[in-house]
This record gives sequence, structure tokens and C-alpha cells, in this order.
Amino acid sequence: MSRRSALRRLSLLAAAGTVVSVGAAAPPTQAPPAAPPVKSPVAVGYGGAVSSVDADASAAGIEVLRRGGNAVDAAVATAAALGVTEPYSAGIGGGGYFVFYDARKHKVFTVDGRETAPRSADENLFVENGAAIPFAEAVTSGLGVGTPGTPATWDAALDAWGSKPLRSLLKPAERLARDGFTVDATFRSQTEANRARFADFPATAELFLPGGGLPAIGSVFKNPDLADTYAELAKKGARALYRGDIAEDIVDTVRRPPVDPDATRVVRPGDLTEGDLRAYEVKRQAPTRVRYRGLDVYGMAPSSSGGTTVGEALNILERGDLSKLDEAQYLHRYIEASRIAFADRGRWVGDPAFEDVPTQGLLSQRYADSRECLIRDDAVLTSPVAPGDPRDAADCEASGTAAPTTYEGDSTTHLTVADKWGNVVAYTLTIEQTGGSGITVPGRGFILNNELTDFSFTPASPAVHDPNLPGPGKRPRSSMSPTIVLEHGRPVLALGSPGGATIITTVLQTLTGHLDRGLPLVDAIAAPRASQRNQATTELEPGLWNSPLRGRLEAIGHGFRQNPEIGAATGVQRLPDGRWLAAAEKERRGGGSAMVVKPSGTP
Repeated sequence: MSRRSALRRLSLLAAAGTVVSVGAAAPPTQAPPAAPPVKSPVAVGYGGAVSSVDADASAAGIEVLRRGGNAVDAAVATAAALGVTEPYSAGIGGGGYFVFYDARKHKVFTVDGRETAPRSADENLFVENGAAIPFAEAVTSGLGVGTPGTPATWDAALDAWGSKPLRSLLKPAERLARDGFTVDATFRSQTEANRARFADFPATAELFLPGGGLPAIGSVFKNPDLADTYAELAKKGARALYRGDIAEDIVDTVRRPPVDPDATRVVRPGDLTEGDLRAYEVKRQAPTRVRYRGLDVYGMAPSSSGGTTVGEALNILERGDLSKLDEAQYLHRYIEASRIAFADRGRWVGDPAFEDVPTQGLLSQRYADSRECLIRDDAVLTSPVAPGDPRDAADCEASGTAAPTTYEGDSTTHLTVADKWGNVVAYTLTIEQTGGSGITVPGRGFILNNELTDFSFTPASPAVHDPNLPGPGKRPRSSMSPTIVLEHGRPVLALGSPGGATIITTVLQTLTGHLDRGLPLVDAIAAPRASQRNQATTELEPGLWNSPLRGRLEAIGHGFRQNPEIGAATGVQRLPDGRWLAAAEKERRGGGSAMVVKPSGTP
């Protein structure tokens, strides 16, 4: 019996209540591997660029670029490496959105690789005895697991625009999983935050809680099961996750969650089937597009709400010159535009395969103008703001009942890549909240998502249709906002961020900080953030919470609550002299990693 089969059997025995003893898979203590690449939040040069939250992952993408791969190839390699080093944020057990600029065609394309609900799901997926189940119980369950979309996204992107086979692009990540990476403070703290959940699942505990304890900072973390899984995908192709042994293991894990027999946690099974996995397909669809300050801003269309909500907010802000405002005035208008755009997001955006989403109306300048006139310079709109009707825009009117913003996990990760030919990728991928469902597929080395908890469990408002209720094969609404900005058909910059619903405001604030306020991209990413999502109070990071700006904004009616960290953006920028600039976080999540193929000069 193989080690994977044995571990799967032990986990299933545990789920059935049979007492088993599972040994820790941690390797014996040994010297750390070669020092990881040095993290830098900014890099500039030629030959292409990669920016992500992790130095090993960015290095994997750079390795591919140096060997002649293009931006799509490098994005897949970087994403696979993030599945090793950022396993609580992304991986093959999740999904995401891929936005690609084709330098040859001067066009932007997208792949919707969002997870889907089982075909047996209906709007009562999270309802028992007439009431929504507790959110925490839905998160850590098979019930919250959607069909993963990440491997299918890689397959679709490489088939359409890649130049290298998947088997070669998985090699850096497979090597990283087999040889190990150095544990940092962020990885340890995220493990600690999930310790109680992870301990209840033998396969998760064996992998992420070696010997029952937390991985030590500076120690080597290896994931041989994931290395083997990557090797299997390299040999058989990405579709191997959707049929055959891997698919069977996923379905068994969802339908019979392998819980420790001593655990007291309520862990509901899900109804995912092998048929659901076989039927999964990504969606190739047109991006969203708005004009802003003479530039073309492209994003992700529904099922993500990122493109429509960022786009509507930019259209609202288009009417004023943000560069001439002082900092408090700028923040006021940015906050109010976010508030209004989120009001419309809550009412109108869902999976367009199931809902009549007025995407064109939400992105029209005419509609934005009808909403912009609600904003006053000396007062604050009262949240929740009622939505407008993009199908029949009426100036300064809000109709219907406001839909509150539902919770979305604040994990996720984003990577941005450019190559020497001028192709660009902005790719956001996720397993939902930090640690996903907490359930590792036994013997496979990856955690399953809890993405279906992005659905509304019950109607957000009984008075209005909720476009985000579950349904058979439906994609839950997302806030992921991978964004590419063009000028005269050529890339200016690309960016994105993790952070649940705060992704939208992070991307919006970074864009306006750079394009309107003149901040260098790395400083626009580092600037302290505010996030308003049609709620009574706006979240502020400490840099704004402790600033005199807070008092000035409170004086005209703003209310605030503190959030220690919002988002973790990465981006690339094409400089006028033809060099690429890569930019990442300076401090958030321990700082990001920006790299270029051939460093040249200073930013």
C-alpha cells in the first residue's frame, strides 16, 4: 500500500470513529535549504518582471522567463509555487481569475476559474430547520467546498496563450515542495491562527502541525505529498485533478470529512461528486472596461464583482480632479464612491449564468454620473445606501432596499507578471479564508477551499432579490479584482490584491493613488488604506487611524473602525524607457517580492 493510500485509509477510519495513530510527516531536523531569494518590494529592469507576496514564488516565475517562457507560463509557475509557500491562501484546491494582455493582438482576455457549487445545490445549501447554519460551521466543512478551478485555469491559459508545457512549469514548485522552504513569521502566525481547526483533521495536523506543534521560524517546511501531486499533474495534465485518483480522493474527503475521532467540532459533509468535477469548465469571457483619465482600465467581469465595482467607482470619480484636492478631500470622495459602488454591487452582481446582471449599465458613465451627484463635499451618505437601477438611470435617486455586504474571507493571493514581449498577466487566486476549509486531502498535500461560503446563506434582504444565493453549479460572487491598465492599446500597469471584499477598495485606492495623486506605484501600494463597503463605518489602517486626517473626516460625518492590515497588493508598470518596474508590499504580510529578469538602474 502506498503512503498516500495508507494515509487516506487512516483518515477515513478516523472519520468513522476508529481510533488510529497518525505519525507526524515532518522530516528530521536538518540544516535549512539554500537561503531564499532576498525580498525586495520594488525592482526595475528588462526582460520581464514578477511580483508576488513570496520570494520563492517570484523566483519561480523569473526562472521561467529567463528560460524563454512568456508571461502566462511564468504566471502558472508562480501560482504553483504559491501553492507550496502560501498554502493557506491558494493552491490547486481553490480557484481564481486570470486577466491577460496579449501584446501581439493589443487585447485583454480573461479566464473565470471560480469554484462552482455541486449540481445538487439549491438556495437552501446553508439552511437547516429554516435558519442559516452558523458561519464558522459552514467554513470548516465539506458543505463549503466548491469544485476547484485552479488547475483548469492553468490548462485554459496555457492552451490559449502559453508557450511551455505544464510539466515543465510545475518543476520549480515540485522542487520547492520536495526540498522545502524556510518558515517565516507570517507562515507561523497563520498556522497558529488555524491551530485548533487543523488539529481536528489528521491529514492537516500531520502536515502543518509537525509533532503537534507549530512550525518554527527558520525551519524547513517540506510537503512531499504535494510534490507527488504536482508530479502526477505534470505527467497526466491538469485535468487529472478532475477525473481519476485525485478526483476520487477529493470527493471522498468532501463527502466524508476525515475528522479526528476525539474532535468535538461539528463538521458537515458536502455533496460534491465525481460528476461535478468532470463537468467543471472555466469561462473565457470579455473583460470589463472603463475609461479613466484617458486610460483603458480592464478588469474581471461577473461572476467576480471586482471589475464592475472598481469600474463604477472610477467612473464616479472621473467627474472630479482628484489631483487638486487635499488629502482629506480626496479620501472623502474615494470613500463615498466606494460606498455607492458597493450598494450597486450588492443588489445586482451574481453569476451571470443564473442572474440577469446589468454589467453594461453598471459600467456606463451615464449611470455613474447619476450616482455621483449623491456625493456632497460637506456631508456623508448614510449607509447602507440604497442601490440605483442601471437599467433606468435617474439622477441622484436611489431605489429599492439596500443589500448589506456579505462576509468574504480575507486570504487569497495575487501575482502580476510581464515578459520581454510586452505580455502582461494579473492573476488572483484563492482558497477563500486563511486556511480554507482546514481540510487537507489525505496524501495529496493541499487544503480544500471553503469558497461556497461566499454565497449569501439566506437572502441579504427579504424585500429584494438576492443575486448571490446558492444554486446548482453556480459560482459564488467574488471581489477579486485583477486589473490591467492600457494607454493607446499598450500596458501602463497591472495590479491586484487579496483581502476579500477589501480587494476592491485596495485596487481602487492604489489606482487613484498612483494615477491621480502621483505616488510611485510601490508607494501607492504601501499607502495606509481605507475601506468602505456600504457599511456604517469605514475601516482604517493604523496609518490613517492615528492621523489628523481621521479627525477632519469625522468632522463632516464619517465613522471609522480600525483594521490592522488591509490587502497585500502587487503590480507591474511599464516605464517610458521600456523597462519594467515590479512593485509589492513593503510591510503587509511580511512584505512582498518584486523581481525582474535583468535588473537595470533604480526605480
